Amino acid sequence: MKSILFQNFDKRAQEVSRYFLFLKNLEQGSILLSMGNANKIKTKPINNDLEKTIKATGYLLLYNLVEATMRNGIETIFDELKTQRVSFDAVREEIKKIIINHVRDKDVQSTDALLLGLQNISIDIISVTFDALVKKENKKRLFSGNVDAKEIRNTAKIYGFSSQTNHLKTRDGSDLLTIKTNRNDLAHGFKSFEEVGRNATANELLEIQKRVICYLRGILENIELYLSNEEYLKNNLEN
Repeated sequence: MKSILFQNFDKRAQEVSRYFLFLKNLEQGSILLSMGNANKIKTKPINNDLEKTIKATGYLLLYNLVEATMRNGIETIFDELKTQRVSFDAVREEIKKIIINHVRDKDVQSTDALLLGLQNISIDIISVTFDALVKKENKKRLFSGNVDAKEIRNTAKIYGFSSQTNHLKTRDGSDLLTIKTNRNDLAHGFKSFEEVGRNATANELLEIQKRVICYLRGILENIELYLSNEEYLKNNLEN
């Protein structure tokens, strides 16, 4: 049975895949715009400028998938530490620094709230940190419009899981930089949707989508292996 992490990923990935399949059919003229009423219906191809906008929207869907996947992956690591009641003293130094930084952030936990949640400080500090981390208003602290392959490699290095994937199928996530850039240009109004979607073909976007999904799936597989081997523990680090 698939883990919750992969169930959530597959659901989101299917949503994205359906969109890009629709986009391909749209570009090929298989989908027409229907106008009028039951007595008089007219069909016509979708306006070329609207098609550009629809293509640009694909970058937003892809970025949403990337950031949500990485956020869920990191939350799964913290959830495992909490569920297994792993001691703060037992985890690798990099994770200790992450926990300390979250505790130190006054917006994540007030001192009083932190003390109330701690009984066995060595164990409960991880649990309290996780509970604060997954609050909706704090999730943006994990990633916020900045996720590309470089950010994922840095995150993997910090937590200790592998960022290696099948280069032939994923191009090592190089597409993520284009996705992030286009997403930010759209989100901040630097470019219009028509500008972003102008030079992209449906086939090119479909191929990008396939590589990105394959890349993210590889990263999640690395995270699950990391958890299975308890590589978050300092005693399990390679010499």
